[in-house]
Amino acid sequence: MPELPEVETVRRGLEPSMTGAVITQADVNRPDLRWPFPELMAERISGARVLQLRRRSKYILADLDTGETLLIHLGMSGRMTVSGDPLGQFVHEHPALIKHDHVVFHMENGARVAFNDPRRFGAMDLLDTGTAEAHPLLVKIGPEPLGNDFHEAYLVSALKTKNTPIKTALLDQSLIAGLGNIYVCEALFRAGIHPATKAKDLKPSAIVPLVPIIRDILLEAIEAGGSSLKDFRQAGGELGYFQHSFRVYGREGGACVTPECTSVVERITQSGRSTFFCPSCQS
Repeated sequence: MPELPEVETVRRGLEPSMTGAVITQADVNRPDLRWPFPELMAERISGARVLQLRRRSKYILADLDTGETLLIHLGMSGRMTVSGDPLGQFVHEHPALIKHDHVVFHMENGARVAFNDPRRFGAMDLLDTGTAEAHPLLVKIGPEPLGNDFHEAYLVSALKTKNTPIKTALLDQSLIAGLGNIYVCEALFRAGIHPATKAKDLKPSAIVPLVPIIRDILLEAIEAGGSSLKDFRQAGGELGYFQHSFRVYGREGGACVTPECTSVVERITQSGRSTFFCPSCQS
């Protein structure tokens, strides 16, 4: 599942072709993805101008001049790829549409944006822009980790009564928006916190460093174009490469990267997900 850096990378890749441009035609090639598309979605989008593209947690939100906002979720295998970009960011012309190109946006500037999702765990919906934040998918999401509402005092307060492992707590989208398995594992390693430690048992002195660590990791990952493990691609079709910077994630049995540490990375299962950590550095 793409996490915040991957979704932000896609959003930034779409901006040159979509922001400020009219969707001259939207082709909706099936009735549903994870759930049914909204009624008359193609007709409601066709002819609309994209005022801005923004991100909330792992969702891309396209505000339209019709007063509606298109919500996009990539799911597990969803990709949004741009071809024929008039600004010259992408060198390829329009390729032939392929299987699983379920929604296609034809932009007035000549660009084409295709949403491809083989497993159909992605989703699209149309929301009233004025009340979009009250949508059931968005209303309970916590503060953005790169925003001003995510700070040391907030995190200390949010964790002090959490009787769950710190790994589980940081994955809670009502606590922090957009964090997933990869970046929580990496953040806990840099902070030297064992992932099974109860959140409420952590002292403020251990929690405070997590805020800049989380921000640094997310910014580094965005700069690297996200992490490509299986399905993720940037809007131009390129792979992300932050996976080459993983210190623990996916490195079970590998030597710890900390100088002079002789331990190897271990893996445990927490809430059905793999957690990677160094037993010495994260004691």
